[in-house]
Amino acid sequence: ECHIKGVTNKYPFKVEAEQVENCECDFNPDFLRRMYAKLDWKAFKDTAECLKLDGLPESVSEDMLKSDEGFLRTFHHILLEVEVEEGALICPETGRRFPIHKGIPNLLLNEDEC
Repeated sequence: ECHIKGVTNKYPFKVEAEQVENCECDFNPDFLRRMYAKLDWKAFKDTAECLKLDGLPESVSEDMLKSDEGFLRTFHHILLEVEVEEGALICPETGRRFPIHKGIPNLLLNEDEC
């Protein structure tokens, strides 16, 4: 979410990646089921598409969360194993770029933006 003074369309940031890394982590379907309830699915899917990551459906059913291992593995990979190392987060209203360096976004505002 963007906190620039006067901005009303603050979310979601667009992600522009220059360097993406994959790191393996243990597959835990129960964790994914709990995380799904906390996600804005459309924002998550749009971000995955910005990163050229395919395979996520437009919507998710209870059956998919319960027993579709293919879906759960794709969800797991995009949520937990893909890391943007270099790039930027971009405010949807102003186009202000917040750099990502070594996997850490710098969201500090300039004094005139507060």
